[in-house]
Amino acid sequence: MRFLSSLDAKDRKLLLWCLGIGLTLAVLTGFLLPSANDNDNPLPSTYLSGRHGARAAYETLLRSNYPIERWERPLSELAETAGPETVVILAQPFTREGSDIKAVRTILERGGRVLSTGFWGGFILPGEASETPKEFNFSACKLEPEGLNALAGSGEVWMVPQASWQVGNPAHRVDYSCAGQPAVVEYDWGKGHVVWWANSTPLENGSLARAQDLDLFLNSLGPREGHRFYWDESLHGEVRSNWSYASGPSLTLLQIGLPVLGLLVLLSFSRRSGPVRELPAPARATPVEFLQALGSLYSNAGAASAAVAIAWERFRRQSLRLCGLRGQQMSASELAAAIRRRFPQADDSLEADLEACQDAAWGESTLPREALKLIQKLHGHLESLTAAIKPGGQGMRSEELHFKQKERAS
Repeated sequence: MRFLSSLDAKDRKLLLWCLGIGLTLAVLTGFLLPSANDNDNPLPSTYLSGRHGARAAYETLLRSNYPIERWERPLSELAETAGPETVVILAQPFTREGSDIKAVRTILERGGRVLSTGFWGGFILPGEASETPKEFNFSACKLEPEGLNALAGSGEVWMVPQASWQVGNPAHRVDYSCAGQPAVVEYDWGKGHVVWWANSTPLENGSLARAQDLDLFLNSLGPREGHRFYWDESLHGEVRSNWSYASGPSLTLLQIGLPVLGLLVLLSFSRRSGPVRELPAPARATPVEFLQALGSLYSNAGAASAAVAIAWERFRRQSLRLCGLRGQQMSASELAAAIRRRFPQADDSLEADLEACQDAAWGESTLPREALKLIQKLHGHLESLTAAIKPGGQGMRSEELHFKQKERAS
């Protein structure tokens, strides 16, 4: 049995070619796409397990019952709800946006705590005191503790500094230094507290377990109780917002697929080289054939009550219009009373006929002959009411109307 034998040979060949090209592109993408989780990626992201990633530090905080979460939305949204219990980790952020700098200051002014690393991590902090180092170190440096602050007593710490700090402000306290240059600095701003590192080496996967790097990390975060910790991932490249969910592969496919679809539609219409004639109009059936078809449809479906319901609804609307009560919902007895007030000369069987029609419209055991008689009675009542409102129609006697209805029913 051939593959998809129901398709035309040309269509089957086109489908196989498309499947082959798709599989080839998928394989090439898997082999050639660079891995973002290797040791050459310097980004300290909590999603990366390479040497410079920060997944180990993040999972360590989770297993230690720290109330921590990744923050992938704009930093300004976090600033709106920040308070004294807020602790934000900015590991090697990269931004020069004024909105991000303002958000960091708002968090500090509301009493939050911020741990920021690297040159750009110091750039977004209040004071903007970070600067490039005077000497570049390509190997880990054992930091020298300075001062009597609690953070300076974390123990032996190793770091590869990639930035330095401008000294001279008495409010800025240097806790660790490398070759005489500040490497760990802390200070108060507003109601909050700032801790800055010259690099994120102590919290990276490859250095977290070295010496007391983990102790420096935990001491920089402050106490666990009564605080909420946020590890920012929004300043690592992609900022997540409500509109960001509309981007990605789906948006790319739409941008490529819609022009291709439009081109295919254009080509399909341009293949027609001659005038397009309209199809001949189908022959309409005569009214008698239509009625016969409709009657057979009701007969086969056993829907005699549906026919009565349609006739009953039509009679109810038109009789209410004649009585000046358009749009009101009435039962059979109420409708008969309203018609009797407007047309005192109405037939004596009006009430009984309306009650019978209402019962048959909601019943399921109505016979076709009974349904036909009820519909004819409704039609006769409606004709008599319509004739009564015409000039000279008020004098029509009820006996004549009753005789005409009996004649139609027979």
